[in-house]
Amino acid sequence: MSPKKARGLLLHGVLIAGTILALFPFYWMVVMATNSTADIYRFPPKLTFGSQLITNLRNVLDSIDFFGSMLNTLLVAGTTTLLVLFFDSLAAFAFAKYDFPGRRALFAVLIGTFFLPVGLAVIPQFVIMVELGWVGSLRALIIPAAANAFGIFFLRQYIQNAIPDSVLDAARLDGAGFFRQFVSVVLPIIRPGLAFLGIYTFIAAWNDFIWPLVVLVNPDQVTLQVALQQLNGVHGTDYSRIMAGALLSVLPLIVMFLIFARNFVSDLAKGAVRE
Repeated sequence: MSPKKARGLLLHGVLIAGTILALFPFYWMVVMATNSTADIYRFPPKLTFGSQLITNLRNVLDSIDFFGSMLNTLLVAGTTTLLVLFFDSLAAFAFAKYDFPGRRALFAVLIGTFFLPVGLAVIPQFVIMVELGWVGSLRALIIPAAANAFGIFFLRQYIQNAIPDSVLDAARLDGAGFFRQFVSVVLPIIRPGLAFLGIYTFIAAWNDFIWPLVVLVNPDQVTLQVALQQLNGVHGTDYSRIMAGALLSVLPLIVMFLIFARNFVSDLAKGAVRE
């Protein structure tokens, strides 16, 4: 066997092993969702699918308002994603292509927020929500998440690399102002970047647990992750029921990814425009 072929086989082996390791937690969740809790506690652990999936799913739907909490989560995640895409792309365009007083200092402060622990903002944010009277409202989840430093930084880099200055200069010669350049020139070109940021933001908002647990006090307004936490029993943990609920909660994300993945990858492959 030639050294080149041996390296190729080694690379494929490493990739296959990495794929198996990455997919195993999802496989294990499905196995637990299809077995009873007694089967889950068996040793050696059972690694094959069982026949209790329907029973476990019925227990989930009988225990929590699953579809109501899913609608709340869809509303929060969808609205947050749209707001993030709009405000982050607008700010990123200004940082990338416009020179205004204090731009460097402002961007340095923005980057500095990366180093702040997420948990550090919970108490100040909660005090602000109390002052605004938004505790117990979905606004407390949507408005504070309407823009974020990661999205602005990511799209700024994308715009700098993807949009030549000559394209914007040509638009300005045609009389295009800031917003016309943004809508007619910038947004169509950065569509792959927006697709990535949109999927990333939607998944993050869908899986958020700590902040909804803190600010949502009305049982009718809880999101899916908080509702799943209520499946924990007082006298014990029914893992089969919890895993069935977790399986239900990730299905919309999987469907969304399967629908948009092809366009997402295709757009990324097209890359940026050339000067």
